[in-house]
Amino acid sequence: MNSIDLFQRPQPRHSFAIAAIAMAVIGSAIAPVPAQSRERHTTVSGPNGQSATRNVSRQQGDVQSSTTGPNGKTASRSVDRSATGTSATVTGPNGESATRNVSRSATGATGTVTGPNGQSATRTTTRSTTAPAS
Repeated sequence: MNSIDLFQRPQPRHSFAIAAIAMAVIGSAIAPVPAQSRERHTTVSGPNGQSATRNVSRQQGDVQSSTTGPNGKTASRSVDRSATGTSATVTGPNGESATRNVSRSATGATGTVTGPNGQSATRTTTRSTTAPAS
C-alpha cells in the first residue's frame, strides 16, 4: 500500500494564495448578495425627428421612473416598498399627482388612494387566524 507523506515536501507559497483566492470566489458565489440597483435609460425617436425618453431606477423593490415626451413634459412614478407597506406616487405631465399608501400587518392591510383633486378612498382587509374546517 502506498502512502503519501504530506509533510515530505513543503508546498510552494503561491499554491496557498491560489487556494485562498479559490475559497473566496466559491464563498462569494454561495453567499447571498443584496439586490443591486438597476438603471435603464431609453430614448425613442419617431419618424418626424421627435423623441421621448424614459429613465427607470430599481433598488430592492423600490422603483423611480420618469418619461419625458416630445413636447418636453414629464410624467413620473415613485414606488417605495417595505415589509410593512407600499407607498406610490404618480405625477402626470400636467403636474397633478395621485398617491396610494398600503400598510400591512399580520392581521390584514389598509390601503388608501388619493386622487389629484384631494378625494380619497380607503379599503381595509382583515386576515383570519382560524384554520379552515376539514
